[in-house]
Amino acid sequence: MSALIEDYALIGNTHTVALVGRNGSIDWLCLPTFSSPACFAGLLGDEGNGRFLLAPAGGLRRVERAYREDSLILETRFETDDGVVDLIDFMPSPRPDGVTDIVRIVRGRRGVVPMRLALTLRLEYGSVLPWVQVEDHKLHAFAGPDAFFLYAPIPLSREHAEVRAEFAVAAGDEAAFVLTRAASYRPEPVARDAQEALARTEAFWRRWGARMPKDGPYARMVRRSAITLKALTFSPTGGIVAAATTSLPESLGGPRNWDYRFCWLRDATFTLYALGLAGFRKEARAWRDWLCRAVGGEPGRIQIMYGLGGERALEEREAPWLAGYADSRPVRFGNAAYKQCQIDVYGEVMDALHLSRAQGFQDDVNSWGIQQGLMDFLEGGWDGPDSGLWEERGGPRPHIFSQVMAWVAADRAVKAVERFGQEGPADRWRALRARIHEHVCRKGYNEKKQAFVQSYDTEKLDASLLLLPLVGFLSAHDERVVNTVRAIERELTVDGFVKRYEADGQDGLHAPEGAFLACTFWLADNYALMGHKAKAAAVFERIAGVANDVGLLAEEYDTKNRRLIGNFPQAFSHVGLINTAHNLLMTGPAQHRAKAAGNPFRGNWVSDEL
Repeated sequence: MSALIEDYALIGNTHTVALVGRNGSIDWLCLPTFSSPACFAGLLGDEGNGRFLLAPAGGLRRVERAYREDSLILETRFETDDGVVDLIDFMPSPRPDGVTDIVRIVRGRRGVVPMRLALTLRLEYGSVLPWVQVEDHKLHAFAGPDAFFLYAPIPLSREHAEVRAEFAVAAGDEAAFVLTRAASYRPEPVARDAQEALARTEAFWRRWGARMPKDGPYARMVRRSAITLKALTFSPTGGIVAAATTSLPESLGGPRNWDYRFCWLRDATFTLYALGLAGFRKEARAWRDWLCRAVGGEPGRIQIMYGLGGERALEEREAPWLAGYADSRPVRFGNAAYKQCQIDVYGEVMDALHLSRAQGFQDDVNSWGIQQGLMDFLEGGWDGPDSGLWEERGGPRPHIFSQVMAWVAADRAVKAVERFGQEGPADRWRALRARIHEHVCRKGYNEKKQAFVQSYDTEKLDASLLLLPLVGFLSAHDERVVNTVRAIERELTVDGFVKRYEADGQDGLHAPEGAFLACTFWLADNYALMGHKAKAAAVFERIAGVANDVGLLAEEYDTKNRRLIGNFPQAFSHVGLINTAHNLLMTGPAQHRAKAAGNPFRGNWVSDEL
């Protein structure tokens, strides 16, 4: 199928999401949760792998779409030769018994528009054909634990594996279609009233969004990013998935295709900042609590990612029956990176728990014990090789950013004692902090390259080093930081977007990739700390400019083909947008951390010359 990634919009119910194309087709849906097997997997194959199309039957003159105010209620307007029709898509909150609904309402605006419906259910990521029964206005399909019902106002028919219908909508007419998923071993649920569900869903988003700031130069984009983060939150546990999808490629036709429907500890601090800045303390606290539960009672064996409820086994497997998005194979479910050692994650967890205290959250009963366990591990293992921030599959190496985050861990441990009265060996941790800092500055800065580099055994640049001033390790005005920014501008920046590193096969994958949007936000953050207003704003607006028509960002951007790539929508990209927007206003995490570390930054904007 391979519609552009930016052609999709998101609807969801804080348990799962669906991707709806500009053509009216739902091509990705996992039920009942984000990490459940997909029942519509056409996104990673073709229509035979599952989809739900509801659209005009004839040609289209124009398609416009937008979310209803600050909500996840998607409104698509189709203009045809025959007239104009609206399609309203949304997912109400799951029912108390776990039953999940998708509601699609067709409204006639002008003329008489012929419409068509085409529904193909394929369970287990497009591999299982359910039993399908059609009874006039209702579909019933089931396989294993899953049962589906489609309640329609028009007669349905079945042709082979596809359920179809044709009808016409005149101005003022309305037709509601409700797709319901329930447990196959329970009685059929009562059909949901579409209008009541719409009113309830709109009221939910109105209440939730009332806390968001309405004013400011970037307020609209910040609100949409906050809503997207809410959509990617699994509300029963507070966990936030990295993205809604699996295996959308980081390079078209390549093998960099990963499952992102899990919760990464690495995202914790930036996400806490973003939620706090957007006014969502309840969600921030829930994320902190999820973090403490996931780590458990043996912090030295911390994983980099967990399942929605904190599950640890995320075994990776491939799906050879799926052709892959734009022929990008293999398609993967699960993520083997959960087994990797990544030392930086210790610092990120320490930083997140430090931030939760600084934001005024009462300590989780286990949080200080977790931090002490993390420090016990780091005191003996901070300088070991690991797979790094980018989860390389080419074998462990001594990554400099990992050791910087070990410094962050020691720094936050010291601050827990000094600022928050925790009991611990602060003198020992101060000595460790100083030792790590000296080591990184002496060995991590490559004089020949005139930059901090990826690891001690290479001259290769890495965009993660843009985080040095953003975590408080060095001032943005330190000559070594300035030189590193210049080197990244020179060697990793393409058309104004920043790549993570030069993909030369050392990471275990001999394939290129696009520019990483979060790294590009970090470049803007560095400019903001340096006081380069025009440069910082230009980078921010460049990234915002590649968001799709409803404000969604993927993981990466293909500068050659000028299109979004990677899993979509990507939480880390939207976290970056929120944080950088506040950094541009001098009220964001970059300034907060610089001040907390005693590092100077430019409070007043200066010349844009580096």
